[in-house]
Amino acid sequence: MEDAGQRLKRVRERLNLRYRDVEEASQIIADRRGNDEYVIALSRLADIENKGTVPSIFRLYTLCAIYRLDLLEVIDWYGVDAGKLAADAMAVQVSATHLIDLSPPEGAEIRFPISLDPGVDLRKTAFLSRQIQRWGKLPLALLDGMDLKNHRYGFIGTEDWTMYPLIQPGSLVLIDDTKRKLVTSGWTNEFERPIYFLEHRNGYLAGWCTLSEDMLIVHAHPASYSDVTIFSYPSEVDIIGQITGVAMRLDQGRRRRGRS
Repeated sequence: MEDAGQRLKRVRERLNLRYRDVEEASQIIADRRGNDEYVIALSRLADIENKGTVPSIFRLYTLCAIYRLDLLEVIDWYGVDAGKLAADAMAVQVSATHLIDLSPPEGAEIRFPISLDPGVDLRKTAFLSRQIQRWGKLPLALLDGMDLKNHRYGFIGTEDWTMYPLIQPGSLVLIDDTKRKLVTSGWTNEFERPIYFLEHRNGYLAGWCTLSEDMLIVHAHPASYSDVTIFSYPSEVDIIGQITGVAMRLDQGRRRRGRS
């Protein structure tokens, strides 16, 4: 962290800014924001640069504004990798079903298999972990062709059994928020029937839906033994979109039996 302070000092010196210049500039930002937390006094700036003092989020914002620095990059100088935010979030279990509003920083990369055994027949089920010859880093920008901009992501709570076993508790779901109109027919089995992701006053819910006059009925999967939920529509519930993809574990049945 002392190194981060020294990096900020070098930036300030390259801009030919004195301590007094930074303090006066910080006051301008504080006045614009109506919050004195953005002000950086002379002594505080000296401590940030020379003693490894970690600036508050307000003062860090101020320094980035004055020095023309990217806020996420400077946070990284202090050992906080914003690119790991989504992964760390998924490592923490939350029991309630909820939306995920985490966006990867621009230029972020993911580890991705870039070379498979040439003998792999992708038409057949295979254990790909044994077939991956080489891993590499794939820029997330290359995923633009998958039309991810029209999707949002949700997490099915670890205690939400509403759509079990089609969607297991703890699943990550892909939500197409352009498909908000309820489809009431056209499927031949439960796998084709649309599942919707809903927001209500107490949280979120995923399930099959039917509309009866001004009442929206959310149907659980019969095997889940969960109750039907009824909302006044649209005053009590909002349709976020249709679930079009899911990433989930397949070993929840044992835990389910352990609960009964």
